[in-house]
Amino acid sequence: MSKRDYYEILGVEKAAGEEDIKKAYRQLALKYHPDRNPGDASAEAKFKEATEAYEILKNPDKRRQYDQYGHAGTQQGFGGGGGYGFEGFDLSDALRAFMRDFGAFGFEDVFGGRTGRVDTRGRDLQVRVKLTLEEIATGVTKKIRIKRHIACPDCKGSGSAPGTSRRTCPQCQGAGQVRRITRSFFGQMVNVTTCNVCSGTGQVIGTPCQTCRGDGRVSDQNTISVDIPAGVAEGNYIPIQGQGDAGRQGGESGDCIVIIEEIEHEIFSRQDSNIVCQIPISFTTAALGGTIEIPSLDGAEPLAVPAGTQTGKLFRVRGKGIPHLRRKGRGDLLVQVQVWTPEKISDADIQLLRKLAQSESFKLPKSSKSFFAKLRETLGV
Repeated sequence: MSKRDYYEILGVEKAAGEEDIKKAYRQLALKYHPDRNPGDASAEAKFKEATEAYEILKNPDKRRQYDQYGHAGTQQGFGGGGGYGFEGFDLSDALRAFMRDFGAFGFEDVFGGRTGRVDTRGRDLQVRVKLTLEEIATGVTKKIRIKRHIACPDCKGSGSAPGTSRRTCPQCQGAGQVRRITRSFFGQMVNVTTCNVCSGTGQVIGTPCQTCRGDGRVSDQNTISVDIPAGVAEGNYIPIQGQGDAGRQGGESGDCIVIIEEIEHEIFSRQDSNIVCQIPISFTTAALGGTIEIPSLDGAEPLAVPAGTQTGKLFRVRGKGIPHLRRKGRGDLLVQVQVWTPEKISDADIQLLRKLAQSESFKLPKSSKSFFAKLRETLGV
């Protein structure tokens, strides 16, 4: 067997309590159980390794010796017979140890089954809410109409007719489960299944409610208000506790999960808490500079454009983006300017542009490499 540190194997701290050790082992054992990983020697080895670590650390005396002497303290006969002795610890031992502490509860989980009482909690509902960027920026309260199951008003959710009550299931005696013991190569096996008479509730209804027919629920529609904070994003969700389906026969109600969707904006795109837009500017503004008006979520804003601005230049307007969801402040507004070229110009403007073209100020700057040489270099041709 591996002689890695037992705490490292289980992924727990040395100060971990008994429940933490048990929980960590159960997760590893279910992950690497041979029945879930048939023919996988590596998984089998990890299953045995985790079980060995668990057998030592769950026992206060063995754990104390291991903490003091390391792996030597786990050997049989060490310190007057206090050690466990894992020289012959094999897969059969590991499987028996697993079944001993977790029985069918752990075994059913290996195969994806369920044991014990049936969970009567109601189903969670999902509702998608579409928001504009303006609503996301300010926060909003939305009214949502939902269709769900509520507790039957006649039987108050019990499922029993008024004036009657449920009684203990005669088959499982209120346990909600039925145990069957079988024997196998590995020894006695306990198989636990949900009671088919009471469906795992432990109780049966003598006289069902005529309104809900024993289910304890009826269909209903109602409207709820959801306060959506500023700064939410696509895919964020808000759970509204107790607004899902009511549970069967008096079970706890589920939740209503409100999932956020963003409506595409005609001007802005979003990058986290920043918003981005493209704004056209005239050639004269780009060349001479000036102040232009730009849109924002708070209305029009002035933006100073310096002389000689090139197309594609990105300007940042601080604090004009989306509020941060979990901290104070807002993102920024990023404005990319694009120099606009008129498609039609007058003859007089053509003459002016031809004169400007002769000016040294309007000629492309000379460089050591021609434009086409740079292009070939970029493309690697």
